[in-house]
Amino acid sequence: EQFALRYADGPQLYITEQVRDRPEIRKMWFDGIYKLPQTRAARQLLERIQSHGIDARLEALKELAKLSADPTFATEFINMEGIGTLARLVESGTHFGEMLAFTLTAFLELMDHGIVSWDLISLSFIKQIAGYVNQPMVDVSILQRSLAILESIVLNSHSLYQRVAQEITVGQLIAHLQVSNQEIQTYAIALINALFLKAPEDRRQVSVFHIIRGNRPIKAEMAHQLYVLQVLTFNLLEERMMTKMDPSDQMQRDIIFELRRIAFDGDSDPGGTEKRKAMYTKDYKMLGFTNHVNPAVDFTQTPPGMLALDNMLYLARLHQDTYIRIVLENSSREDKHECPFGRCAIELTRMLCEILQVGELPNEGCNDYHPMFFTHDRAWEEFFCICIQLLNKTWKEMRATAEDFNKVMQVVREQITRALAMKPTSLDQLKSKLRALSYSEILRLRQSERMSQDDFQSPPIIELRERIQPEILELIKQQRLNRLCEGSCFRKVGNRRRQEKFWFCRLSLNHKVLHYGDLDDPPQGEVPFEMLSDKIPVSDIKSVVTGKDCPHMKEKSALKQNKEVLELAFSILYDPDEALNFVAPNKYEYCVWIDGLSALLGREMNSDLTRSDLDTLISMEMKLRLLDLENIAIPDAPPPVPKEPSTYNFTYNYG
Repeated sequence: EQFALRYADGPQLYITEQVRDRPEIRKMWFDGIYKLPQTRAARQLLERIQSHGIDARLEALKELAKLSADPTFATEFINMEGIGTLARLVESGTHFGEMLAFTLTAFLELMDHGIVSWDLISLSFIKQIAGYVNQPMVDVSILQRSLAILESIVLNSHSLYQRVAQEITVGQLIAHLQVSNQEIQTYAIALINALFLKAPEDRRQVSVFHIIRGNRPIKAEMAHQLYVLQVLTFNLLEERMMTKMDPSDQMQRDIIFELRRIAFDGDSDPGGTEKRKAMYTKDYKMLGFTNHVNPAVDFTQTPPGMLALDNMLYLARLHQDTYIRIVLENSSREDKHECPFGRCAIELTRMLCEILQVGELPNEGCNDYHPMFFTHDRAWEEFFCICIQLLNKTWKEMRATAEDFNKVMQVVREQITRALAMKPTSLDQLKSKLRALSYSEILRLRQSERMSQDDFQSPPIIELRERIQPEILELIKQQRLNRLCEGSCFRKVGNRRRQEKFWFCRLSLNHKVLHYGDLDDPPQGEVPFEMLSDKIPVSDIKSVVTGKDCPHMKEKSALKQNKEVLELAFSILYDPDEALNFVAPNKYEYCVWIDGLSALLGREMNSDLTRSDLDTLISMEMKLRLLDLENIAIPDAPPPVPKEPSTYNFTYNYG
């Protein structure tokens, strides 16, 4: 009765009759390590929390914050009126700093089990927690937990929503969004989310949405920030997004007519009804609607519903020059390359709703938001205007046709997603980042990511790499041997100062003999074998040594040989007492000769140059073999050679 098993690693859960059948506990039976603590831990902790010793109380609160996540412990502790004890500690206002942070953590963990109703929270407790949120300077951990507690109260208690809304001011919550700590920003947004979701319907639509009523008026600079925050975060766009257009509604049809009028300035009456109908149909086709006769049908699908029409109208009215340019530019193109503005705007609106999760309930697991939406009172509409221009630009860069519509939308989605991931702080920054993400840049990024992704560690790719490597090594080997056949000029270092001369060495074309000889001056071209009087058969070469192991470097050790020269030195040992000594003019020649001589002797080429060339050539070959050829069928046989022309009069006469 006094003991229970508890999992020792990871989540230190107690194993009781109530929790033993949970999946994670079942898994622990097979791979777990256990300890046998006393089940009186809850009572002992409660006694220590009420003790007068500050150190003992702090240690008890630390342990309580950790154990409160366990449902068995939480049930036992709550049954002993532990929640009330913690609430009284907070209400007393005597706890500060670390002790208060652990108290709030334990309180939140215990309440999250759902054993006790949030309706039992006292008003004085709410006032105290709200005070921590409203204080200008408060510990980050305390502020974070206070915001989380208030969010839970609002979401779980309808009766206490109004009390929290009265205690928390708009100014304080907006101020918490302007700090650098992302956790605080996230918890502040979560609290505003909760307040919005619980607000009465009539209070969501008023002017600046006074869902949080403070004792002081809302400042103008805060109003537009709250508006944008609510529009994006609290799904006020959802209503328009899920509203279908009624094709018989004359007011809605007038909006479409205004889009046509702004684009083509068509106020003149063509005369008859049939002529007017034909002209409208032609104009709606140029505007890019799918249904040319009745474009209202295009807005009956939800999402994006009426939200797409709202965006188009905003662009036409507020950015009239941009709107007219896009429409007329596309209507003047060939039919197959025309970018349908109406269809693009509708699909783009749907895409933006998906990217920003408009219409979805707040997700506690998501801790991300975009600061640029706090810089404009019509940020959503401005965001759409920027993206529709991007779409038009990408369409032109891709030289797209109507069949490529989905491909273009995929590229635009990637451009927008990548730009938002960079967290632009303003709409102007978003524009500049989108400009940098052109279609060609997206292709380059895709290729780069494909080469670095985990798929290149898959068995087929590794097997392909292993098959390619011998071919590439043979290519490098042939290049090194060809360079040795061309030969190189070296400085000949004598025993006495200023006795330096030049000498030349090259490999015979059959790779069997090294020819070398002295020169008075560096050669200007190819040195014939006849000028090289000495030779060493490759079969006589015993080994190749480098650096300090070279005979001519050992002789120079007393002279404090230059380190750079030491790194370029190598020798060919072909007799017990004979050696041909080299000092390469540069690192490249050094690597070429070391690799070439290693190849002649049947050894591996291990120079830095070989490793670099191997990586470069394998990477290029892999890219070529895995190149996306866009469904182009590669023929098995080469195409036939065309017949010769009857005359060659088309060639340029250089005479």
